[in-house]
Amino acid sequence: MQDVFIYDHVRTPRGKGRPGGALHPITPVQLASQTLRALRERNGFDPRAIDDVGLGVVMPIGEQGADIARVALLEAGYGDTVSGYQLNRFCTSALDTVKMGFGLIASGQADAAIGGGVESMSRVTIGSDGGAVYTDPDVGKRYPYIPNGVAADLMAALDGITRDEVDAYAVESQRRATQAVDAGWFDASLVPVRDRLGNVVLARDEAHRPGTTPADLAKLPPVFDKPGVLGYDAIVLRRYPQLDRIEHIHTGGNSSGIVDGACAVLLGSRDFGERGGLRARARIRAAATCADEPLLSLGGPMPVTDKALARAGMGIRDIDLFEVNEAFAVVPMRYARHFGIDPQRVNPNGGAIALGHPLGATGAMLLGMLIDELEHRDLNTGLVTLCAAAGQSTALIIERV
Repeated sequence: MQDVFIYDHVRTPRGKGRPGGALHPITPVQLASQTLRALRERNGFDPRAIDDVGLGVVMPIGEQGADIARVALLEAGYGDTVSGYQLNRFCTSALDTVKMGFGLIASGQADAAIGGGVESMSRVTIGSDGGAVYTDPDVGKRYPYIPNGVAADLMAALDGITRDEVDAYAVESQRRATQAVDAGWFDASLVPVRDRLGNVVLARDEAHRPGTTPADLAKLPPVFDKPGVLGYDAIVLRRYPQLDRIEHIHTGGNSSGIVDGACAVLLGSRDFGERGGLRARARIRAAATCADEPLLSLGGPMPVTDKALARAGMGIRDIDLFEVNEAFAVVPMRYARHFGIDPQRVNPNGGAIALGHPLGATGAMLLGMLIDELEHRDLNTGLVTLCAAAGQSTALIIERV
């Protein structure tokens, strides 16, 4: 296997995922094509040198369907010869496209690839793609699908994590994100999104809420108590009889925000970089995907981290910084407790609670944030991981070059 390097990454700002959000007028293909175009212009590579391009899309229907990656590449001016595909593994989708590019290059099947993702949650609503877990009663009887929020509350109940603790975590995520935005730490990687006239519609993340306090969050009602009463609590309690009840503690304030956004990561071999005069920013040490208990749903980051570390020949203490997607506050909290990690090393610039979670794009966005922060702090190694529905997870380990 040959070494695989990350040469650059770019992303759009994350726009509020509702009709009043700044990115709502921008179609998903425009979000993706503007990001791909910026990656090429920044690095000056010949598009013909790119062997494949993958975009994560969790709702691959309507405007986001029909292999949006290929259409976005044509729109971005990559020419006729660059192939593209879309991938859906729920929240890990964008990181999985990077993992697939890594595999192609490491095995010699490609010299360069792009991974990334796009999700316009204001235009293609979450859950609109349907699926057997929602619509087929026979499947539901054998493999009941648990809403992720119910699974998050289950995880908190198993670990004894309280509402005050998840709210405190969310306040800290908002503080860290606000600090990073105000200091301009994300600016070098941001692609301003423009309308058809060329006017900038969004240049910085708009979903974070500066000044959020515990008192503000304490006013918010739980979101997932109603699904629990409808029968999901009974399903998980049969699987976990040691619990008397599920206390629903996750709210709109301590869960990931709904946003629009896109991102792209440039991967290549050493020869690709040397031919193009590109400086590598990181090397991928290892990647892994796994699945865990489906009713718990969000518990995959722990076993997939063990799997990736084993492949890299590393231990948890060898990692300087971590990005663990804040799908719900309990996920990174449980992760840090499980591995005994200093919480200051996890999501140092906030996460999806503050900045938002554009489902198909988040994994590659977190990878980019990790690279930037390792450079900012002059540290060496990082690990990024996300949970995905039904117990799945992906992790990637990088080291700076």
